[in-house]
Amino acid sequence: MAMAMARSILLAAVLAATLLSAAAADAPFLVAHKKVSLSRPKPGVERLAVTLDLYNQGSATAYDVSINDDTWPKEAFELVSGEMSKTLERLDPGATASHAFILETKAQGRFQGSPAVITYRVPTKAALQEAYSTPILALDILAERPPEKKFEWRLVAKYGSLVSVVSFVGAFIYLVASPSKSSGAKASKKRR
Repeated sequence: MAMAMARSILLAAVLAATLLSAAAADAPFLVAHKKVSLSRPKPGVERLAVTLDLYNQGSATAYDVSINDDTWPKEAFELVSGEMSKTLERLDPGATASHAFILETKAQGRFQGSPAVITYRVPTKAALQEAYSTPILALDILAERPPEKKFEWRLVAKYGSLVSVVSFVGAFIYLVASPSKSSGAKASKKRR
């Protein structure tokens, strides 16, 4: 337990030092977050909406920013909308960019996605810089999912007024039938 806590504190310290050194060096620091949402437009087909959000947390502009997410196997996933890569001329400090595309698959199984690769140029360095997005959790493609319990507004519309009337009548009867503590105390003082 203490070893795990020490390891997490050390990891947090290294991450903080990395963030501080990147900000202090007057350089871009790109952070990319990859999200996938699943939907089933028809039986036997799973649609994946992939979104990549890119943030420049550094203090300098990143140039020739290229987002590439071609880690999806072509034999299992078909590109339906958008492109798997995108190029930006520049990403200023504090700026954000987003990229989205839609895939479709008919192959059932578990898929572990890889991070997207972001390359960019810094004017003070000759070599291209590379960053990676967050990885996605394993996806269960076309897995049997239990039906979601949705709140049925139809029942509220049908029985809501009846429930509220019964509640008000019950509260009124309780107030009338319960003895009042203050009037009982006054009556006992008057008798003396």
